[in-house]
Amino acid sequence: VQLQASGGGLVQAGGSLRLSCAAPGRTYSTYAMGWFRQPPGKEREFVATIKWSGDRTSYADSVKGRFTISRDIAKNTAYLGMNSLKPEDTAVYYCAANRLYYSGSPVVTDFDTWGQGTLVTVSS
Repeated sequence: VQLQASGGGLVQAGGSLRLSCAAPGRTYSTYAMGWFRQPPGKEREFVATIKWSGDRTSYADSVKGRFTISRDIAKNTAYLGMNSLKPEDTAVYYCAANRLYYSGSPVVTDFDTWGQGTLVTVSS
C-alpha cells in the first residue's frame, strides 16, 4: 500500500503550509505515522510522529512549537501543519507508516511504508 504525500510548495519565511499523507485503499491497521525530511545534500531526518490512536505525538526539537502533526482516521490521512517556516526547513518531506509500534524517537528503519516525498522550499 503506497502513501501519497502532497501540499508542498514555495513559501516565504514566516509563512505556513499543511502537508497531507493519504493512504488510499488501506486494508491493514496503522500503529503510527511519521514525517521525515531530507534537506539538500543531507541525510533524511525525523520531524514528527503520531500514534494512530492520536494520544501520543513527538517532534524534533527544531520544529517544536511550529509544526503540528495530526491524523484523520476516517480519511486514512495524516497531516503536518507547518507555521513560522524558516529557510532551514527547506527539504523534501516524506511521510511514513509503522504497522507495529510507536516510538517517540523514531528512525528511518522504524517505518515500513513510505510516500514519494513533497518538496517544501522556504525563501528568505
